[in-house]
Amino acid sequence: MAVTESPSLSICTISIERRGGRGEAGARALERHLQNLSGVHDVEVSFRTGSARITYDGSVTSETKIRDAVRDRAVSIRDEAESDTGDESIRSELRREAVFVGLTLLGMVTGLATGWLDGPTLLIWAGYGVAYTFGGWYGLKGAIETLRDHRVDIDLLMIVAALGALSIGAPFEGAMLLFLFSLSNALQHYAIGRSRRAIKSLVEMRPDEAQVLRDGEEVIVPIDDVAVGDVFIVRPGDKIPLDGTVTAGEGTVDQASLTGESVPVPKEPGDEVFGGTINESGSLEIEVTRQAHESAISRLIDMVENVQSEKAPTQRLIDRLEQPYVLGVFGLTVAAIAIPLALGGEFTSTFYRAMTLMVAASPCAVIISTPAAVLSAIASAGRQGVLFKGGEHVETAANIDAVAFDKTGTLTQGNTQLTDVFVRETADVPLTDDGLLALGAAVQARSEHHLARATVTAAEERALDIPNAQRFQSAAGKGVRAAVEDSTIHIGNRSYFGTILDGAAIEGLDPGLDRLQSLESEGKTSVIVARENGDGATVLGWLAFTDTVRSGAAEMIEDLRSLGVEHIVMLTGDNERVAQRIAEEVGIDEVQAELLPEEKVATIEALVDQHENVAMVGDGVNDAPALATATLGIAMGGAGTDVALDTADVVLMGDDLSKIPYVLGLGRTTRRTLSVNLAIAFGAIALMVGTILLRGIPLPLAVVGHEGSTVLVSLNGLRLLGYRK
Repeated sequence: MAVTESPSLSICTISIERRGGRGEAGARALERHLQNLSGVHDVEVSFRTGSARITYDGSVTSETKIRDAVRDRAVSIRDEAESDTGDESIRSELRREAVFVGLTLLGMVTGLATGWLDGPTLLIWAGYGVAYTFGGWYGLKGAIETLRDHRVDIDLLMIVAALGALSIGAPFEGAMLLFLFSLSNALQHYAIGRSRRAIKSLVEMRPDEAQVLRDGEEVIVPIDDVAVGDVFIVRPGDKIPLDGTVTAGEGTVDQASLTGESVPVPKEPGDEVFGGTINESGSLEIEVTRQAHESAISRLIDMVENVQSEKAPTQRLIDRLEQPYVLGVFGLTVAAIAIPLALGGEFTSTFYRAMTLMVAASPCAVIISTPAAVLSAIASAGRQGVLFKGGEHVETAANIDAVAFDKTGTLTQGNTQLTDVFVRETADVPLTDDGLLALGAAVQARSEHHLARATVTAAEERALDIPNAQRFQSAAGKGVRAAVEDSTIHIGNRSYFGTILDGAAIEGLDPGLDRLQSLESEGKTSVIVARENGDGATVLGWLAFTDTVRSGAAEMIEDLRSLGVEHIVMLTGDNERVAQRIAEEVGIDEVQAELLPEEKVATIEALVDQHENVAMVGDGVNDAPALATATLGIAMGGAGTDVALDTADVVLMGDDLSKIPYVLGLGRTTRRTLSVNLAIAFGAIALMVGTILLRGIPLPLAVVGHEGSTVLVSLNGLRLLGYRK
């Protein structure tokens, strides 16, 4: 699967074999191999999750060449067509690990019990032989694979420690180490696999077939063969297979799986629906608007595949430090043997203490502490209709202390409506309200601005005859103009009429601006309509609009403050008075109004300079540059917006404002979980190493402390799967 980032840069995510053991040194070796390829810009590989994410220049290399390079390192690739088989293979491997753990326990207990009962020596060693064989199988396999890359990792540490215990006549201690090592490995794979399965369950949301109307008859067609413009039917209880628009029928649709909305959404002709959601009531006929590979759920699945391989900063740091840390542990172990022996120490006790030190200092819990938590957080968010586009953004959300909101479509519902049409009484050409509205609709028919859409909608509702317009031009954030019926009509705000016509006289402008100010004081967004005449222009009238603040906006702002957000700003191209009214209603600290798109970017840059960690929340349509500039870009309504999925760091698939505090709250909870996990991991290492150096502890106790801390951080991270705001 490849996703284009720019005209030349692309991303491919490759599903690779998941290798046994805990170390990621082999993954680092594969990363270095791929980064040496011409045209490759960035690589992230994890054998733990079975994925590789490569950013490359498509004009220099290709996904095929990258896949060949992966195979050159003797790494197996799982094709997308084999996804189900691959998932079954992973489950089968986990079951095999569980059997090996059971056999290791059986062998260890057999050897120990037989020794206690003075049983046959052959049975004792047979039991320990089973324990060492099955307990060390995956660790030895992982160690050998890593040594082939001229690297060392934790698997090698554990195998050396177990064999060292065996060599000094402590087979039970070595068997116990391998048993707990293999047990915690299996638990880690289960924990991470559960998080990945929670994410991949998105795939199951999408049906494979659709009931398409062909020549008046229903035909079952694979969704990949359904074309844009085809009409399909869904009945109560059916999953909607593709994105589309309702053409006939009424009902309610459960969109919780995609947008996180808890209440079914009513649908009627003209409403948009999304593939993967469930039709709860009523039979609907739906016209396809996007092919299967372009649907909201397909884009979400593609992005989730990228998310699994994009690591959090903490994880990248830990992975980089694994190799030098393991070498340091080997060095410490050698020193723990050499120094006492040089001072006349007894070999067996010295070697035993060194093996105990090696086990205690191994960083297994440190390495697993981050992926267990971050993957669980991403999976939990996905269930709530929130998509983090990588572990990095989960950590970023934890540090946000200022939030900027776009107004229209974010804090407000975005369903701007025309409320007033005023004709200037002294206009040179008599006009009715409908005539002025028809002129306004003609000029704005080609504009995508929310005020333009509201004008055209109002004209259509009145069934007005809208004339054709030519030579349309737009001044971003100010106004528009076009030729209508041999005259140039201008529609814009006060900034627009302060800059057009090179200073030529505009009859009626002053009373027009006064009327705009009066309307704006009522909380209405207003524009002037004027017609050019000779060397100047004449104001024909005014149009006024209003929008509705989203329910729960004020509560959302309070929730952000309770999370520790210090400063909340609203950015808008609307006028100052309307913006201030909305800001006062919801409790926003600062308003930046009448901003052009580039000025929104400059404002975000200034906020970042002041607060460092700034989130920008918008709809992803006209504020994409600001979303990209912020420390964390959050786009709302991503289920229907391509730009949101491409630009933002976090995508809210629905329009629920409460999900914004959820994002920051989840980030902060994840940060606390990571801190606790790292404290447990490093604390256990420091406590055991200190005790070994000062007093000495039995090897079994070090094994229990080492493996116990590893299991504990895995389970603590898994708790995030159940996070609720």
